[in-house]
Amino acid sequence: QVKLVESGGGLVQPGGSLRLSCAAAGTIFSIYAMGWYRQAPGKQRELVATITSGGSTNYPDSVKGRFTISRDNAKNTVYLQMNSLKPEDTAVYLCNARGRFGDPNYWGPGTQVTVSS
Repeated sequence: QVKLVESGGGLVQPGGSLRLSCAAAGTIFSIYAMGWYRQAPGKQRELVATITSGGSTNYPDSVKGRFTISRDNAKNTVYLQMNSLKPEDTAVYLCNARGRFGDPNYWGPGTQVTVSS
């Protein structure tokens, strides 16, 4: 039903910024929340940020104060503004959309973010 496509990843130096976009195609009426996850080689996928249909946001301590999730409902797009990037932020960032109880649940293919000097 829903296809998610991420964009905006790339190579940045420590302290730099990136803005990721996730465009959703298809009907998203049943989506309760959208969010960003990341996965680095050898590490488990972890939550980066979520935003609900009501606008509530959630961030883990690792990114709080540096990352901001937002949405543009007219464009069916969710964004992740990443500032003060650190090498440990390097990962594949994946967009997620899900229902309130985890069904439906959609994932994008991911976009690579590399923070290195």
